[in-house]
Amino acid sequence: MSRSKTLYLANDYGFSKLGKAGPLLGLVEELSKLGADVWEPFERNNQIDFSAKGWAYHVGQADFADVRNSDGTFAIVNGCPPDEGVMIELGMAIALKKAVFLFRDDFRRSTDSEDYPLNLMLFTGFPEKNWEDYYYTSIDEIADPNKALVKWLQS
Repeated sequence: MSRSKTLYLANDYGFSKLGKAGPLLGLVEELSKLGADVWEPFERNNQIDFSAKGWAYHVGQADFADVRNSDGTFAIVNGCPPDEGVMIELGMAIALKKAVFLFRDDFRRSTDSEDYPLNLMLFTGFPEKNWEDYYYTSIDEIADPNKALVKWLQS
């Protein structure tokens, strides 16, 4: 029996109670239903004492370790521009040659490119052709067996 693949969920939803209770919870549930072992940084960093001096360094190091040690990264890239922390985590995942998947249900464009809905550098972790298979625009799309995430989780 093969182990579940670990999927780092790069997101900024954990900064608000509403984000945690709403979209973040829904995304974790959807990804888990597909068999992913979801590493959600706000949940995984809850053991850090945020009142202690130097807490931010420890959070950053913990998140980097999780990106490095996970099998892939599923990044929430809403906003214009998307959250800078998520962008750093995504850049690390691309540099580490991890499987990368993007989720954006924000209808605004955040690019000058005619081809990509975001900064072109975010797509360097994708194949040139059929990059759309790694890009998700609704929660319903996540379970699509014809897209890259389901195929990757089953491989």
